[in-house]
Amino acid sequence: MNGAEKGKPAAWLLLVFTLPTAKASARVGVWRKLQRYGALALPASGYVLPNNSTNQERFEWLATSIRSSKGQAAVAQVYSFDELRNEQIEHMFTESRTREYRDLEKQLLRLAKGQKGDKAHAGVSRLKRRFQQIVDVDFFGSPARARVEHLWRQLESGDGAAATLGKNHVKDYLGRTWVTRPQPGVDRVASAWLIVHYIDPQAKFAFAKDPRRHPDAVPFDMFSSSNGFGHVGNDCTFETLVKSFAIKDPRLRIVAQAVHDADLADEHFGRSEALGIDRILEGWNRKGLSNEEVLSRGMEMIEGLYNGIR
Repeated sequence: MNGAEKGKPAAWLLLVFTLPTAKASARVGVWRKLQRYGALALPASGYVLPNNSTNQERFEWLATSIRSSKGQAAVAQVYSFDELRNEQIEHMFTESRTREYRDLEKQLLRLAKGQKGDKAHAGVSRLKRRFQQIVDVDFFGSPARARVEHLWRQLESGDGAAATLGKNHVKDYLGRTWVTRPQPGVDRVASAWLIVHYIDPQAKFAFAKDPRRHPDAVPFDMFSSSNGFGHVGNDCTFETLVKSFAIKDPRLRIVAQAVHDADLADEHFGRSEALGIDRILEGWNRKGLSNEEVLSRGMEMIEGLYNGIR
């Protein structure tokens, strides 16, 4: 583990522990708590969480519980690991949450096909609680979250995903303000480019974590919005917009595939053209560029991608 940078807080919390062989039930209890906390098992030994007060308290209580079961436990603040860059650990966390979101998505789809009425509503409520549990430990923002949230919202309202596709008219969306989340990534940047070029040439863009701060704006790629445009089924927001407005442009199909693969990281289309754009946007966001600057620069890159397609 590398040394600390002066004045910089430790990035990670590390829990290492041992329990007597005879304490099988205690071991299972610890493992279940670690799962609930979203802790990541390191390849060598120990469990890691991002360093914050909530995770610190959880690990300390768990260590106390382990010691009360005649085990040994220690919690350490760690700045970095020799063989794992911080970015790699973040990616491992995101992959874990993405797998959980996808499993939840499958359960929701099965529920939608197999149950109706009150039974379906009860099932959605149960899975919604599971969704919130995953969100609580989604420390680095898995892109799969938006797709699942949109899906269970549809199930609660009884609306089908295809109901809105191709039924929106450009004339109803002219001269609008469009609101999305701060620190735009590849899907939001590409969607903004699409909005300006195919839907609302005079579009203005706002950024907020809660769309209610801009009640007259059109939300896109927002986690907490029940209207606007977002992930639908396995489609990213860019794909949803293309289908919702029935935009016909053969080159957009390739752009949509590239954005999908970069945003959802599922290699569904085998397209890598937008992966670099996504990394660059992430770098600009980390550098502290304004949302407006990142959006403007990113839209220029999407323009270049579109024009470079043959």
